[in-house]
Amino acid sequence: MQLPNLTEIDPMSKRYLLVLIVGSSLLAATGAAADVQNPADADSRSATTQSDAAVRRALTEFRTTRVPLSRAMAIAERLHEGSKTADISFESAGSPVYRVRTIRNEQVWENAIDANTGSTAGKEVTSSLRELGREDLANMIALRWIKQELSDAVQVAERAAAGSALAGGLVRQDGRLNFVVVVAVGDDLKEVMLEPPKVAKQSSVHR
Repeated sequence: MQLPNLTEIDPMSKRYLLVLIVGSSLLAATGAAADVQNPADADSRSATTQSDAAVRRALTEFRTTRVPLSRAMAIAERLHEGSKTADISFESAGSPVYRVRTIRNEQVWENAIDANTGSTAGKEVTSSLRELGREDLANMIALRWIKQELSDAVQVAERAAAGSALAGGLVRQDGRLNFVVVVAVGDDLKEVMLEPPKVAKQSSVHR
């Protein structure tokens, strides 16, 4: 795995990232802002302010949790022997949980892991690769052929940024696959991008 590319998260990225971190609370805040008839620049400032406030709330709650992201990944993977974590994110709306998607062969599972107790929360969602969108499908298939796992990327990212990871996954950027891990460092968020070794030749999903 190549040396990590570590960057501060800009305001626009923060707004996108909140979908991963705080879930429905961002949608509620955005919806409230949309009802106010303000000029475009005022709306933009309002949305950015709300995003920053939501990030601060999420970070405050994240710092009080007892279960680190790496442990939540391991817990989710143990639910289905041989599965690998595809993506994970911390959600602070309501009781804090990690939302984890794991994959094995053509099966995908989504579980919520309580960020304080490590127990599963809510109902497990099961789907198949064929039900995913094109981008998700491509990433899931690629994940099966990459030697490194998301857990490896999380360890590297946490060491590089000297913080605690609260979200991560595999993304395709400019045609290249990268692990992206979001790390909480004090009151800030840092995005760590790592390029895994080139994948082996991928096979298509069996039909």
